[in-house]
Amino acid sequence: MINLFFVDRKALQRLHAGPLNPFIDKFADLLFKLGYAKSTGQMYIRLVSDLSRWLQQNQLKVKDLNEQLVFKFFKHRRRYFRIRRGDAATLQLLLKILRDAGKISNPSPKIDNSPIRQIEHRFTQYLLEERKLSQATLLNTLPFVRQFLTKRFGRKSISLNKLCSTDITNFVLQHAYTISPARAKLMVGALRCFLRFLYLHRDITTDLAQAVPTVANWRLSNLPKYIEPEQVKCLLKSCDQTTVLGQRNYTILLILARLGLRAGEVVKMRLDDLCWETGELIVHGKGNQQDRLPIPYDIGKSLAKYLRYIRPCCSSRQVFIRTKAPIRGFTNSSSISTIVRQTLKRAGINSTCKGAHLLRHSLATNMLRRGASFSEIGEILRHQLMNTTEIYAKVDLEALRKLAQIWPGGVT
Repeated sequence: MINLFFVDRKALQRLHAGPLNPFIDKFADLLFKLGYAKSTGQMYIRLVSDLSRWLQQNQLKVKDLNEQLVFKFFKHRRRYFRIRRGDAATLQLLLKILRDAGKISNPSPKIDNSPIRQIEHRFTQYLLEERKLSQATLLNTLPFVRQFLTKRFGRKSISLNKLCSTDITNFVLQHAYTISPARAKLMVGALRCFLRFLYLHRDITTDLAQAVPTVANWRLSNLPKYIEPEQVKCLLKSCDQTTVLGQRNYTILLILARLGLRAGEVVKMRLDDLCWETGELIVHGKGNQQDRLPIPYDIGKSLAKYLRYIRPCCSSRQVFIRTKAPIRGFTNSSSISTIVRQTLKRAGINSTCKGAHLLRHSLATNMLRRGASFSEIGEILRHQLMNTTEIYAKVDLEALRKLAQIWPGGVT
């Protein structure tokens, strides 16, 4: 496969020098499968070849190769060449090939026996085993706990029995103004849970969970952000469906606008979730919830076009794939929100909310204006609780106008 990147015999001979010679072709094959351009592939193959010659010059073998040795190679290389963006990731790719082939050992896991890490470990076991919380909840809880302990004790020894209400209040007041109200609510919730854990396990003698301040984030205090149906049409029309990128983005935006999926749900969509015989889509939602939604005709047509003619060939089972190397599925929901933000800008649509949730809110608002009930909207959006859908009552202006009282001395 290396012949797809290099054809000159002398160049091929130079590239195959050194102990990494048997793996150069496998590395080139992987670059081709990941969709790298010829010029980029040539650059990365030369980098691996330079590493191979450096190993040879230092009388090192393939089995000696690891992350520490790669660091030494870059330190040496920096004297003569500029380290390019992507070089480190390239050699990580090489290390993966060697480990999969059993030529080098897996890296030794870094063991963090710090006092903070030990407390974190105990708290994690409590959340998983006693509270039965999900990994997603842990990701929203543990960083705040580590931040709190680091702020309070720093590099000093940790004495949990020295914690007091002032420590908690100062931490919350310092950080609540730097994050959103929703994030601040997560922060105080994490602190209450952690302090309650310490009290239950007798690490502290006073239930300091009662000392955690409450963050003002009243439910239904904000209006849902949305755009008008004409603007949604304009957004979709701004995608150039004659290009690979345009057709992919059009299909994603159409799914967001017509089915109201969350960004993370679009990322999780797999080829096995498309039931063409029944015309249904399996959606992997919050809390490991799975729902079946009908595939509208326009979405089915766009999906079929993307899958048959546009989607790059790769081993990933995710429906939507990156258009640039490495060719693989999206890793997180921020990629979907970026597509929405860029398309809004191109279509000239100004909105305070520019993420993927904008189209979900717009779908619900349009359904309400066309006479749909809250139960119908909740069913489409897959809300588990009806009161989650109540926020859309605030955009039903006709219904609200009937409730409005006459203003003293004037008209409504």
